[in-house]
Amino acid sequence: MKNALDVIVTLVGALLVAVGFNMFLIPHQLLSGGVSGIAMIIGYFTDWDISFLYFIFNLPLLFWGLIKLGRRFIIISVLSVVLTVWLMQLIPTSYVAQAPILGAVFGGVLIGIGSGITLRIGGSSAGFDIVGSILTRRYDFPLGTVLSALNGVVIIALGYYKQNWDLALYSMLAIYISGKVVDTIHIRHVKVTAFIVTKQKDELIKRLLQLPRGVTLVKTEGAYTNQQHDMLMTVTTRYELVELKRIIKELDPKAFVNIVETVGVLGEFRKPK
Repeated sequence: MKNALDVIVTLVGALLVAVGFNMFLIPHQLLSGGVSGIAMIIGYFTDWDISFLYFIFNLPLLFWGLIKLGRRFIIISVLSVVLTVWLMQLIPTSYVAQAPILGAVFGGVLIGIGSGITLRIGGSSAGFDIVGSILTRRYDFPLGTVLSALNGVVIIALGYYKQNWDLALYSMLAIYISGKVVDTIHIRHVKVTAFIVTKQKDELIKRLLQLPRGVTLVKTEGAYTNQQHDMLMTVTTRYELVELKRIIKELDPKAFVNIVETVGVLGEFRKPK
């Protein structure tokens, strides 16, 4: 059921990205930034198929993501790229909005939502999303901000080679809006603390220590039963909370879990290597 839902979400995300490309950005020769932006620049100047270039340029990043981010992430990301390329072949490249600024705004919103929901289920729409995901696992800052910074060089290239800085500024607006929408949906940088009272301490610790966060074991006593219990405490992100809940439900469905939002974290947040 969970895998079927992931496929559906990935399909919806790919559809939104493909619509944003073909019906809002490409007709106005605007960029989405990142790998897709590079594919668009080359496509604008050579008339090569942008969806094909998008696929080819993503291959090395997908391989890097497989090494750094894990198998599940890359499976979803590969599916997202394949679906996006396929849908770009089906969806006509035509104007929906005549004004470039409307194309930039609505294209940015659609691409941001499509990328954000794919990131939310543990994958990505590939491109600089993979680079940003790797960086935000090592350093703690919003992913959308990272993507906007990485995309800046692509925008400068468009303005320089096209000698049309209006297109560059409209593209910058699309990327900014897309980044903000991704940050709203993705929430990787929002911290939470989970307190888990469990009878499956050893199994849970073994699985939780495979995650990039540390775990603290606390001995507790029930006030009503006077029974000794084990409580695990871990600080994670709202994004990684999905995986944490899945592990707890799988190993100890009867565990008592209290999750609270964390205002700030001092000291080592990542698990020491």
